[in-house]
Amino acid sequence: MFIPIFIASIILHTNAASIVSRSQSHSLSQPGVLGPQTSIIIGNKVIAPDGFERSATLVDGTFPGPLIAAQKGDKFSIEVVNELMDDAMFKSTSVHWHGIYQNETNYADGTSFVTQCPIAQNHSFLHSFSAPNQAGTYWYHSHYSVQQESCDGLKGPLVIYDPHDPLAHMYDIDDVNTIITLSDWYHSVAPVLRGISGLTPNSTLINGHGRYTGGPMSELAVISVERGKRYRMRLIAMACYPNYLFSIDNHNLTVIEADGQLTEPLVVDQLQIYAGQRYSVVLVADMAVDSYWIRALPNLVNSSYEGGTNTAILRYNDAPKADPTTTNTTVNNPLQEMNLHALIDPGAPGIPGYGKADINVNLTVTTLSGIFYVNGIQFQPPTVPVLLQILSGAQEPSQLLPNGSVIVLEANKIVELTLASDGAGVPHPMHLHGHTVDVVQSAGNSTFNYVNPVRRDVVNAGAFGEQMVIRWITDNSGPWFLHCHIDWHLDTGFAVVMAESPSDTRAHLNPIPSEWDQLCPIFDSLSPSQLGGRNHS
Repeated sequence: MFIPIFIASIILHTNAASIVSRSQSHSLSQPGVLGPQTSIIIGNKVIAPDGFERSATLVDGTFPGPLIAAQKGDKFSIEVVNELMDDAMFKSTSVHWHGIYQNETNYADGTSFVTQCPIAQNHSFLHSFSAPNQAGTYWYHSHYSVQQESCDGLKGPLVIYDPHDPLAHMYDIDDVNTIITLSDWYHSVAPVLRGISGLTPNSTLINGHGRYTGGPMSELAVISVERGKRYRMRLIAMACYPNYLFSIDNHNLTVIEADGQLTEPLVVDQLQIYAGQRYSVVLVADMAVDSYWIRALPNLVNSSYEGGTNTAILRYNDAPKADPTTTNTTVNNPLQEMNLHALIDPGAPGIPGYGKADINVNLTVTTLSGIFYVNGIQFQPPTVPVLLQILSGAQEPSQLLPNGSVIVLEANKIVELTLASDGAGVPHPMHLHGHTVDVVQSAGNSTFNYVNPVRRDVVNAGAFGEQMVIRWITDNSGPWFLHCHIDWHLDTGFAVVMAESPSDTRAHLNPIPSEWDQLCPIFDSLSPSQLGGRNHS
């Protein structure tokens, strides 16, 4: 099966929605924001977010894509329309709603060859799902070959606001203007870069703006604040590869959310955020009226802030419209994941103690010639999606493809998973679809915490000699992807599928729309020219 690559920024219809701001004093109607029932159009457009022009894959021509905003309890109905035309990039696509559990709607998860076939050019698919008990910061992105971390632009924020947020007393403002997205950006399209080792992004984009070394002094993103107000900043790492050291000059940040899960408030002056992760931080605008650098330093050789690279601007109202002159001071209080604790119902499930879960899974990641292997197996997307295999009667690991990459789990069991790697390409941000997990051992920490660990959906697996240990309950029947969120690693095999209670999956799912059944026949009939990514497969 030819597996295309393409990294896009979804094009969304102007279906502006009213958002109840977390401000205690008012609500805002945000133009250009999409509601939970909407249509997004994926297409191609030439953009220059750092001053260098290139074709991209976008949602309604914007990068990042528009905010999709909902209130807790809202139902989602989002039609993904594929109008891709650029032969140099992949012309099929899919969209994954990162962090949404998709309970009873596994078929709407948007994961190519795990829960569906890709959406072909000039076709669409309606994703209908609910997230009744979820609120927080999420995002959407393609999940099709190297298109999936959206290195070509297909990504955007998705926020579920909670009118009864128990931490609402800590901030005044929470709206589209306080969302901060971090992305790496490449001057070549993803299919050209596929298979090249040691890739270095050309620039870091914050809210879709950035500068590159030797490039023009392009416009930087500006976050405007009013002195005396408290802001909930929702930080989303939409990167394909690097992680970032994030800080704002002269300001502390109080972490209150990790990956859609509220945390006990924790004050830091810098945080490291990995690809796929999200944090909400409260910033108190109590400094002198001025402009301050927002910094996002990637873990890449020779990264710096020279010429305004890897930066954006925090600007107080009435401050001069100029680049800041603030300096990057010594970090005294960086975020340590083990210091984060779940606010709601803390405690890992099951009997405390390493290895005392119902199901104990150990995954060892190795590399050879740039290929990743999990327990000796390179993940290769099957021609028939795993969900379709299960619905067709496959139940046992030996029946499910790709052979050796599908782990079958019994229903309603406590799973404890340990993952360690041989050190190549570390650190790896591991994302499990369909769940949040309790991080009972954070990478680099020798102790375990079963009492009040952080709960999230993307976990840093650490460096060589380190491991991460996570727990969750198999209460969501269906196949769920577990993979490294570095695009290039996933594309070369760093993934497995957790198939939860396959015998229960059909009964667990809502009625599957007939359009889902048509995705594979349409995709399988495509010619090479209709697939796109010309000469770069």
